[in-house]
Amino acid sequence: MSSIAYLFGVFFLLVTSVYAEVDPALVGSRRAELEAELKQYETQIEEYQNLILQKQKEADTLKGDIDILSTEISKAKLEIKARNLAIQGLNSEIAQKSKNIKTLEGEILSSRASLLEFLRKVRDSDDASPLELALLYQNLSQFFGEMESTKNLQASLQGALSRFSNFKIQEENTRDELEGKRQEELELKTLQELQKKFLDGREAEKQKILKDTKGKESAYQKVLKDKQKNAANIKSQLFLLVGSSSIPFERAIEYANTAERATGVRPAFLLGLITEESNLGQNIGKGNWKIDLSHARCAGQRTAFLQITSELGLNPDLMPVSKKAWYGYCGGAMGPAQFIPTTWQLYKNAVAKRTGNNPPSPWDPKDAFMAAALLLKDNGAKAGNYNAEWTAAMKYLAGSNWNKKAYRFYGDDVMAIAKKYQEQIDLLQGLAQR
Repeated sequence: MSSIAYLFGVFFLLVTSVYAEVDPALVGSRRAELEAELKQYETQIEEYQNLILQKQKEADTLKGDIDILSTEISKAKLEIKARNLAIQGLNSEIAQKSKNIKTLEGEILSSRASLLEFLRKVRDSDDASPLELALLYQNLSQFFGEMESTKNLQASLQGALSRFSNFKIQEENTRDELEGKRQEELELKTLQELQKKFLDGREAEKQKILKDTKGKESAYQKVLKDKQKNAANIKSQLFLLVGSSSIPFERAIEYANTAERATGVRPAFLLGLITEESNLGQNIGKGNWKIDLSHARCAGQRTAFLQITSELGLNPDLMPVSKKAWYGYCGGAMGPAQFIPTTWQLYKNAVAKRTGNNPPSPWDPKDAFMAAALLLKDNGAKAGNYNAEWTAAMKYLAGSNWNKKAYRFYGDDVMAIAKKYQEQIDLLQGLAQR
C-alpha cells in the first residue's frame, strides 16, 4: 500500500447520501482556497502551542503510544509463533500419513503376492487326479476339512487385500485435507508477518522521535505539530484534489460520475477502491504475463490475457500486469482497477455498452472505472451504506473468501480512503452552491 493510502487509512466514517455530481472544473478553485486555508492553519499552529502545553496531561504521551505498539508487536510475534507450531504439527501429521500410505502399499503388495501364491497352489491341487488325492488324504473327512480351510484362507486373503486398499485411500484423503490446511496456515502466517513489519516500522519511527526529544513532553508535542503540518500539506497537495500523475483528480471525478450514472455506485467509494488498488492508476504492476501467469493453474488466465491484448491490437509482452501475489499462483491483474483477465472477459461487453469503447481496454481509465463500478454493483455496493460497500470491497479482493479475518484490512482501508474523498466532494458541492 502506498504512503498516501496509509495517510488516508487513519480515518473512518459511515456515509449514506444521495450522490450529487461534482463539476470537475471546480477542482482548481478549490485547490486555491485550500492553499489559503493552509497558510492560516500554519499561523494557528504557533498560536496554539501554549494551549497544547497546558493540555499535555490530557493527551496520550509518546511513551504510552510506544507501549501500545510494543504490546501489539508482542501479540503479533506470539500469533506467528502459534501459527508456526500449527504448521509444524500439520507437517508432522502429513509425514505420518505419508508413512502410513507407504506401509499400506507394502501390505497390499504382500497380500497380493500371498493370494497369487495361494491361487497357484489351489490350481495345482485342481490338476491332481482322484488317485493322487486318495493317496494324499487318509480319509474323506480329512479331504473335506482341507477343502473348507482352503476356502476360508482364500476369503481371508481377499478380505485383507480389500481392507488394506480402503485404508490406503482413507489415509490419502486425510493427507490431502491436511495439506490444504497447511497451505491456509502458511498464507495467514505471511499476512501476520506483514502486519508485524508494519508495526515494527511505526515503533521505530516513534522511538526515533522519543530519542530526538529526549523524552520531553513539550519537545514531543512540537515534533507532533510539525508532523501534523506535514500531513496537512500532503493532504492539500495530493489528496485534496491532485489525484495522480496518471489520472488527475479532475478526470477521476469525471469517470466516477459517469460510472455512478450507469451503476448507482457512490463516486467516493469507487475512487477509494481504485486508489487502494493502484493509487489512481499510478501503480498498475511491474509484472509480465509469461512469468506471472506461468503456473499450470493460470492457464485460463493466460488464454484470456492473450485474447484481450489481441482484440486491442497490443503486444502482450509489453503490457504491464501485477506480479504473482505472495498468497496465490497467478498475477496478471490489469490496469487502474486491477482486473484479472477472466473477470475482465465477463464484464467487457457491459463496459463497452456504457463507455462506447469497443473493445474496451482494462488499461483505459474510463473503461477501468466503469468495470470496477459494475463489479462493485454486482457485489451489492449500490445499497450505499457502510456494510454494503465494505462487503463489496472485500468481495472485489477475495471473492468467496471475502469474510476471512486476515483480509479485513483491505475493506477498512478502502472505506477510510472513501471517507476522505467524500469530504472533498462535499466541499466541492458547497462551492457550487455559493
